[in-house]
Amino acid sequence: MALTKADIIKSIHDQIDFPQNRSADIFESFLEIIKQSLANGEDIMISRFGKFCVNKKNKRNGRNPITGESLMITPKRLVTFMYSRKLKDNINKQ
Repeated sequence: MALTKADIIKSIHDQIDFPQNRSADIFESFLEIIKQSLANGEDIMISRFGKFCVNKKNKRNGRNPITGESLMITPKRLVTFMYSRKLKDNINKQ
């Protein structure tokens, strides 16, 4: 079962007793902060959860696996997640 954005908003609403629309605004703001920070190339560390890191991939040679044609793969940035020890321990104790 996947946890959806709507599920998270409902959880905020239920646990903190905020109105549904206020809970949605808070969560959307949280996501915007994360997206903007990552777009700026900044890493995000959330204590006892993990760290989102922006990694750069340089341009490199590649090939099309179907045709075998050589091509240049453009540089890009990727987001990776490294979980914290607390999260790992919490997941593994169940």
